[in-house]
Amino acid sequence: MARRHDPERRQRIIDAAIRVVGRSGIAGLSHRSVAAEADVPLGSTTYHFATLDELMVAALRQANEGFAETVAARGGLEDPETDLAAELAALMGEWLAGERTGVELEYELYLAALRRPALRPVAAEWCEGVAERLSRRTDPVTARALVALLDGICLQALLTDTPYDEEYAREVLARVIPGR
Repeated sequence: MARRHDPERRQRIIDAAIRVVGRSGIAGLSHRSVAAEADVPLGSTTYHFATLDELMVAALRQANEGFAETVAARGGLEDPETDLAAELAALMGEWLAGERTGVELEYELYLAALRRPALRPVAAEWCEGVAERLSRRTDPVTARALVALLDGICLQALLTDTPYDEEYAREVLARVIPGR
């Protein structure tokens, strides 16, 4: 039985929500399903997250942090000597090579923002964060175009269930980067 004072409970609820969406999609997400997955009382989920939108915002924000950690760990985007197109293509390859369910989950939460306005600011944070980082290596318009292209390539790989083609990604990204 869980302790009454449980400082990790909020995080366990977020982790459980991510597992529920990964297994059952957004349609399977409810306070009840998350409470069961987290093994906490139903009231705990509504205490920490009054609405499902609040819970999805927390889950999407956590998913975004995972991608940001992958970007930071590689470090190549910061090095002006690194081939930007090759680094972005490798970064996408590393991200897509991870647990595919996790990548699909991130995109499901990201695309849920189409119907759930509460998620839009978090989805925008991801786009703006990546574009801001890319703006250190190129102009802001190109940075935003690269983010859109990264999204498109990832979605195509996920939706068509085809293997990620890093060389194709590198070539297409290079075409967008000025001076190449």
